[in-house]
Amino acid sequence: MSNKQKVELGWFIPTTGDGEFIGIAPERPASPQYLTDVAKAAEAAGYEFALIPAGGDCWDGFIVGSWIAAQTTKLKSLVALRPGLITPVLAARTAATLDQMSEGRVMMNVVTGHYPQDLKACGDPLYDQHDQRYERTLEFLEVVKGVWGHGGHDSGGFNYEGKHYFVEGGTCQPAAYQQPHPPIYFGGSSVAGKKTAAKTADVYLMWAEPVAWIKEQIAEMEGYLQVQREQEGIDRTLRYGMRAQLVVRETEEEAWDAAWRILSKADPEQVQSKEKLHAKTDAVGQNRQMELFRQSEENKFVIAPNMWSGLSAIRGGGAVAFVGTPQQVTERILEFVDIGVTSFILSGYPHLEEAEITGEILMPVLRAELAKRGL
Repeated sequence: MSNKQKVELGWFIPTTGDGEFIGIAPERPASPQYLTDVAKAAEAAGYEFALIPAGGDCWDGFIVGSWIAAQTTKLKSLVALRPGLITPVLAARTAATLDQMSEGRVMMNVVTGHYPQDLKACGDPLYDQHDQRYERTLEFLEVVKGVWGHGGHDSGGFNYEGKHYFVEGGTCQPAAYQQPHPPIYFGGSSVAGKKTAAKTADVYLMWAEPVAWIKEQIAEMEGYLQVQREQEGIDRTLRYGMRAQLVVRETEEEAWDAAWRILSKADPEQVQSKEKLHAKTDAVGQNRQMELFRQSEENKFVIAPNMWSGLSAIRGGGAVAFVGTPQQVTERILEFVDIGVTSFILSGYPHLEEAEITGEILMPVLRAELAKRGL
């Protein structure tokens, strides 16, 4: 693992709607025009890619990704998908088609699990089978990568027989634009998730946590990679990525005021329902986020300098935010760069204005510091 890998900065496309506040109905419903505006703002701000989420309330990631590719010139789409809802051969072909149409501006984020209620609503038969979902994901990615390796009309075919998938003569039409294939981003904090990532992913994603926690996760992943080398002869490396929120203002006081404002209209009943929902998940990463939230309650949810878990009161997933001035947030991000994180998926509420604000006051400072380090 090298800390001299280029650092990439990404944004987020809010396909479930957007607004200044969370804990209420979205003030801005998703629309083609609004998603375009967010994507263009992210591109103008200097973000290199944007995550398009997956979930029962989300717009289809590949279709949104194709739309965004047509509306932008450089921005890449990190398309999230769930293995239980699409066959691996179709996923490989769809990603390769978008890769060709965008001339290499697509990446794939594979999402194995979520809340059981959402998985059931989407028709996933393994909604309550955590380890089996990762077993299926491993097979899914083996097929996806195998089919990508048989792209084009003269490639022969790919054969596979597993517990969850059977493929005979599988090919990828068209072949992917990026070779050997579009990058695969993958997150999973459980042992099953980490082992799957070690075998298949290009970038291992984590939700923001204190530096020591992230350093520990990276060390654990490096351990799995070493075991693979010694026991299976599989010599792979990983890059490491982190998902975080941003609240950046010219002064620290303004930043904290803006952070708390996001929660200021939350419906108390929705807060209680979210707490019950979080309690039912089998996702280890989500449980870690809630552990941070509970541990930091007496400290106003500050988990480390300029790091805040307050949004976990309402939202799941990567809720931890960097809060502070451009210089403070840059310093915090660089602490994670120093331990090996080279990909950051960032966002703020509302996503349009926060892309513009961070593009104006954070990105120049952060890019300058990264340039000094040759990153």
